[in-house]
Amino acid sequence: MSREDPPAMRRIPLSLTSLALVCLLTACGGEQGTADGAAPTVDPSTGPSTASVLNAATPEPTPTGAEPTPQQKIAPSTAPAATTSAPAPVVKAPLTCAHLAGAKLGSSKTPYNGYPDYLPLTEGQWSGEDGATVTLQKPCGIGDLDGDGADDAVGVVSLNSGGSGTFYTLAVWRNNGGMPVFRALSDLGDRTPVVSVSVAGRRATVVWLTRSPSRGMAELDIKRTSVYKLSGSTLTEVSHTDAPYNP
Repeated sequence: MSREDPPAMRRIPLSLTSLALVCLLTACGGEQGTADGAAPTVDPSTGPSTASVLNAATPEPTPTGAEPTPQQKIAPSTAPAATTSAPAPVVKAPLTCAHLAGAKLGSSKTPYNGYPDYLPLTEGQWSGEDGATVTLQKPCGIGDLDGDGADDAVGVVSLNSGGSGTFYTLAVWRNNGGMPVFRALSDLGDRTPVVSVSVAGRRATVVWLTRSPSRGMAELDIKRTSVYKLSGSTLTEVSHTDAPYNP
């Protein structure tokens, strides 16, 4: 027959069992309470940062293989510069040989054949009370002799005082607004007619007839080409060449 344990021995295991159960329930309940009643603590090192949130919200540009197109630089607009037109060149009225038919010949400064004042030509001629007649000859040259850009005129006049002699003279008129103004003269001599007159390079070239020293006044045997230059109111021969002349 087995021996039964005393009542106190049977209660000890029950008490231990109850104590263990209470401890177990207390532990579980504490964890639950902490989870339900307290706010969870977030470790700053484990939470997302503001920069990461902004980076996540901003999409990264998708790289492409093409080079970026450079933007064209637009030059700043400037107002157009004011342009000033050059003054138009002064066009001087031309002087022609026809103007010489009504020109004045000689002056008080440069008298013609000793006359104290100018002689007014009318239709290319002048007649004096002394019986002398001045006639404008046909040869004439037009060109710039003094370098002022205006064409001057070189003409020829002859003087006959009623005898056998006829004296030829070169005369220069400058261009004053298309009108001839007497400037200078140069005597050629008795019975020395002029063949032609031309002006170029500020020089006047005159072709005229003359004679050898051994010939008479009526015998013309030389064709002379003389070159003249104008200096102030003086017309000077600078050179000449001679060729035989057979009428």
